[in-house]
This record gives sequence, C-alpha cells and structure tokens, in this order.
Amino acid sequence: MDLSHRTVLVVGGTSGIGRELARRFAAAGSTVAVGGRNPEALAELAGEGFGTVRVDVTDGASVASARDTVLARYPGLDTVVTMSGVMLLEDLRDPAHFEAAATTIETNLLGTIRVVDAFTPHLVRRGEGTIVTVTSGIAFLPFPPMPSYGASKAAVHAYSEALRAQLAGSGVAVVELVPPAVATAGQEKVNPHALPLDDFATEVVHLLSQEPTPDEILVKGVLMHRWAERDGTYGDLVAQRSQALAMLPGRRG
Repeated sequence: MDLSHRTVLVVGGTSGIGRELARRFAAAGSTVAVGGRNPEALAELAGEGFGTVRVDVTDGASVASARDTVLARYPGLDTVVTMSGVMLLEDLRDPAHFEAAATTIETNLLGTIRVVDAFTPHLVRRGEGTIVTVTSGIAFLPFPPMPSYGASKAAVHAYSEALRAQLAGSGVAVVELVPPAVATAGQEKVNPHALPLDDFATEVVHLLSQEPTPDEILVKGVLMHRWAERDGTYGDLVAQRSQALAMLPGRRG
C-alpha cells in the first residue's frame, strides 16, 4: 500500500495507537481525518491540522452522521481504519460482569460493523480502497481477566476474513491490524513487556507499505500470540497468562 496521497479516516484515532497511526499516515503524505468521542482530543488534533469528526460507534445515528460529514468533506476517501475499542476486566464468577461484556461487544464488535457498513458502499462504488480493521493478539491467545475483550476481537478477526471474501473482486482490500500489548495510556505500567508505541507504529508502517499489503499486519511482538496453536505453545501460554487473574478485585487475597 502506498501510504502517500491517500485520504484516510481513522475512527477511534483520538488516542494511543489510532492517533499515532493518523500521524504516521499524515507524515507519509496522506490527508487524514480522525473520528472519536473526546472533544478535547479532537480539538487538539484539529490544531495539528487533522480533519476531525465526532462519532460514537455504539450509536448507529452518530456513525451515519459522521459518514455523511466525512464524505461531504472528503469525497475521495479511500481508506477507513476502524479501531474504537474498550478493554474491561471481568470476573466470570460474578454475574455483574455482564454489563462489562455488553459494553465490550457493543463497542468492539458492533461498533466495527457499524463503521464498516457505513463506508463500504462508498468504497465499492469507487472500485478501490482499503478497510483496516483492528483486532489484537488476545484474539488468538486469550487473556483470562478480559474474556469479552478477547471474544470481541476474535469475532472481528472472523468478520474481517468474511468481509475480505465478500469484497473480493470489488477493488476494496480488507487489512487486519493485530497489535500485541503496546505501551499507551499507562499500559507500560500494567505490562512492562508492552511494545513501545513508536516502535510498534514504525513496524506497522513498514508492513503496510509492502506490495502487496499483507492481509494481516503482524509485528514481530505479536507472532507468539498469532501462531501459539500452530506452534504447540497455546496451553502453556494460556496457563501462564491465567496468573493475571489475581488482578481481579474478587481474587485478591
């Protein structure tokens, strides 16, 4: 993918990985708009020269309104990155976890589908373009304290595979970005092994720039997650990651 001279929308780009990717696209020469819910973050990004649009991916009317605004401003839009997501702890022994599960699925899975549905007709009419979905290494190697997060990202992976198959021949590519733990918003304190954001973004840009662009963008740090079952390490790694269940309030002793 040539990252220069594209017109890109990053939904969920007001912080962390999304914001850094928006900056990398812009630095490569693309026109970039960012969608999100945080008005202060959107104002900061507007100050940097980005187009901005307020959007809540859990609200279909909000997504439709954002689509109309973006396409009016950027009729040549050719790349949509959808990465809005939440990560919530859940203790499955406590039925009260269901609220967190519902919020996670509503945002991570249904939010992705809403954004994809909103922009797919435009991209298909153009006869070319790219949809970038964002999953996680946790989609392939569960992190037990966040069961619905892993389930939602595994679902986005399966959805991306089906979307790619259905759009074959349309000129619209579907690329799945699979991050490992990345040091954003204090994550380096939670996980000292988290990949530095700058290093992650540099590797992602390198992979995205390949011709042809891989269907899955897999930085080196996520390969152990992606291929754990194939490599025979899955059981041991899940057991190791299960030690993190001590993070749950009800499990602390």
